[in-house]
Amino acid sequence: MSVYLLMVIILFFLAVSGLVVGVTNDAVNFLNSARGAKAAKNWIILSIASLGILLGTTFSSGMMEVARKGIFHPEQFSFSEIMVIYLAVMLTNVILLDVYNTLALPTSTTVSVVFSLMGAALAVSLIKIGRMPAGNLSDLSEFINSEKAMAIIAGILISVLIAFAAGSLVQFVTRLIFTFKYQKGLSRYGAIWGGLCIAVITYFILVKGADGASFMTPEVKTYIAGHAWEIFGISFLGWTVLIQLLRWTVRVNIPRMIILIGTFSLAFAFAGNDLVNFIGVPLAGFKAFTVFSAASGADPHTFPMNFMTGTMRTETGLLLIAGMVMVITLWVSKKSRHVSQTELSIARQDIGEERFSSTGLSRAVVHAIVNVNEFFRGIVPGGVRRSVEKRFSRPVINPEDEARSFDLIRASMNLTIASCLIALGTSFELPLSTTYVTFMVSMGTSLADRAWGRESAVYRISGVFTVIGGWFLTAIIALTVSMIFAFVIRWGGIVATFLLFAFSLFVLYRTFVSHRNSEKEKEAGKEDESNDIYTMCNQHTVKILSHIPELFEKTIEAAYQEDRKNIKALLEESNELMLDTKSRKNCFTVRLRNLEEDSLEYGHFYLQMLHYIREFSHTINYVVGAAYEHIYNKHRGIINEQYLELQSLCTEMNGIFDQVASSVERQEYHDKEKIKRTQEKLLDRISECQSNQIRRVKHGETNTRNTLLYMSLLFGIRDLLSHVIRLLKVQSKFAPRTDGSATPEQGVREKKSGQIDVFADMFR
Repeated sequence: MSVYLLMVIILFFLAVSGLVVGVTNDAVNFLNSARGAKAAKNWIILSIASLGILLGTTFSSGMMEVARKGIFHPEQFSFSEIMVIYLAVMLTNVILLDVYNTLALPTSTTVSVVFSLMGAALAVSLIKIGRMPAGNLSDLSEFINSEKAMAIIAGILISVLIAFAAGSLVQFVTRLIFTFKYQKGLSRYGAIWGGLCIAVITYFILVKGADGASFMTPEVKTYIAGHAWEIFGISFLGWTVLIQLLRWTVRVNIPRMIILIGTFSLAFAFAGNDLVNFIGVPLAGFKAFTVFSAASGADPHTFPMNFMTGTMRTETGLLLIAGMVMVITLWVSKKSRHVSQTELSIARQDIGEERFSSTGLSRAVVHAIVNVNEFFRGIVPGGVRRSVEKRFSRPVINPEDEARSFDLIRASMNLTIASCLIALGTSFELPLSTTYVTFMVSMGTSLADRAWGRESAVYRISGVFTVIGGWFLTAIIALTVSMIFAFVIRWGGIVATFLLFAFSLFVLYRTFVSHRNSEKEKEAGKEDESNDIYTMCNQHTVKILSHIPELFEKTIEAAYQEDRKNIKALLEESNELMLDTKSRKNCFTVRLRNLEEDSLEYGHFYLQMLHYIREFSHTINYVVGAAYEHIYNKHRGIINEQYLELQSLCTEMNGIFDQVASSVERQEYHDKEKIKRTQEKLLDRISECQSNQIRRVKHGETNTRNTLLYMSLLFGIRDLLSHVIRLLKVQSKFAPRTDGSATPEQGVREKKSGQIDVFADMFR
């Protein structure tokens, strides 16, 4: 008994962990629309979402059936086998979801729990069949509820298609009605539109979600079900009148009102639908333990779980406790904001920094869509096309709108459509994926709003495929890992359980540390960068000039020592540098848009700086890559003579880089010609080293592979020296003059200040 009590305690600890990591991943589903549209202050959005979660938890009692008997037939398993299944499921879910959170990828907690249940049940079923005298794989149907499982999987996949189609169609019609200049349309028929949206939300929350409420009596549920359309009609009229009155009296912002109510409704639907993913399994295990404990003298290996086939309800108090844990996590979790950026980066209206790179598949899809679009342009009459184009034309973006990922109209439709679809799935006790539905609705509305233009489509579609691919990967990993865990727990008993539990704690700790360090690096990067583009350029240049020689010196050392571990780490570091410089270059338009008209000369300086920094990263990445390939192919490293020559060259190159960095930092360039003469001498020495290598080849001292690596390192030093001198010339053009005159930016400021003084003198 004490062993199974410990298992129950572990299950409850995992339940709390599951709530934390699950809410962290799923919070984006009901917060992103309000956050992306800047509908209200963050504390207001969180407060409304918290209220929705607390109320939604009381509607999730019926969903617990999925954890108990939705995937397998519980009457075919003993108490000990059920506990093995539930432990394997919870361990898998906590680890898997936390890893996804750390990677900032939204995934489906529903898919995770469904496939974990299936994998663990399959493992235990295979063990049971293997012990049967005449058992074979065809007997799996007696243990696995394949019909229900396939219905759940089909429901999830269909919901993805429906969500995308519904989001595209409804948003297209809505945008045709209101356009991007929606204030005029709202003043005419905004009350009807708002009343319809909120009435639909109310209808699905009250009518479709009432059946799972733990506190509603059967009489109340029957009355609501029998008067559904009357309730909808009254709700529509009531909301329409109320919104119009608020419009006349306090000039209420209708889309903002829909967004806040929609945030509440989606949080409500999330708690009602997804709570089973976090606590359904532990509560089912606790009930099994309670029934087993009541049967004195029962054998855990033979005690049947027949009672699980009946209908059972979860106490409202337990649901509210789970809701409180979810609310606390919602307020304190930093990872949830990290995950939010993935969806917002794909759905945002404007071009900016793209998180995902283009792929062959995304390029093929864009190419096909462009061809289809051209075909339809030839069919649709010109007048219709021009009319639609006019409705979809966007106004000039002001600073307030630029801070938003999308406008209030799209955010309101994201929430309205998604909350309706999820609440509908909840009414049928189907664990629809909140992530799938909200993400695909958001992608559908983005497509309808033409957020994926020719400049960004390949990157956005690549991001969609990455997220969807992660969903399928979730299913495969959950199924496989839970099977392995179930086998280990079944054969290893309580010792294996504690080892796996310790492993899960270790993974949680490691991902926490990894995320914390990543956030610290980002914050440090932000602190290092000034809002002044001139200062920011200089700071970043000095940082790169210090980093590049260090990377090169370590590469030479690794090539000499044939150190595979260090060269691999150096390759990863150079790849990160490549990605960072690429991101900066791709996002230069964001910086340029913030420049004042009188400071546009800095745009040219900024672009040149980005170009040379990019060239530095290309060169060092090429050099490290060549050394990595050489060492990992087990070729002979550089010989002692080559090592001494390279060390000497690298020392002198470091001196040049230090002098340039010091000049940039102090903004003094009187040593520019001296630095250039030193560089020319070093280039001559590189030529001598090349001649020395030719002599070594002639005398058979080195082979072809060694020569290729050595020459690559020499060419790398030569290219870096060329880039650093060009960078020095660019920097010196924008430096303060030695005669005491100002920098270009200071000149602009003094010019403006002088104009003010002149006008002041005119009125004295």
